Amino acid sequence: MRKAYPQTPDKRYFVVRGRLWRLSDPSLDPARREALVHDLMTARRAVRDAKGDPSALKAAREAVDRAKHGLGERGPVWWTDGAPDYNRKMAKNTPYREWFEGLETP
Repeated sequence: MRKAYPQTPDKRYFVVRGRLWRLSDPSLDPARREALVHDLMTARRAVRDAKGDPSALKAAREAVDRAKHGLGERGPVWWTDGAPDYNRKMAKNTPYREWFEGLETP
C-alpha cells in the first residue's frame, strides 16, 4: 500500500520528512495530466537506466524537468493569488509551520 503524504490545507504542497513539495496544477486537463505523468515515469526510468552514460543521464534529467514543469511542480507557480513558492523548503521554516506542527503526534 502506498503511504499517503499530508497535503497543506491550500493543496499546494505535500510533505515528505518535513519538506514541502509542490503538487501538480489541479487545473490541468485530465488527459494532459495523464500524458505528462506518463512522460515523467518514462523519464525517471531513463534516469535509472542511464548509469555510466553522462549524455543519456543529462537527457533523461532534462526530460524529468520538462515533465515536472508541464505538471506545474517546477517553474512558475500555478496559483494566482501572488503567494510565494515554498517548494523544497522545510515546512517548519515557512508559514505552514503551525499547521505542520499540528500534524506531529506526541
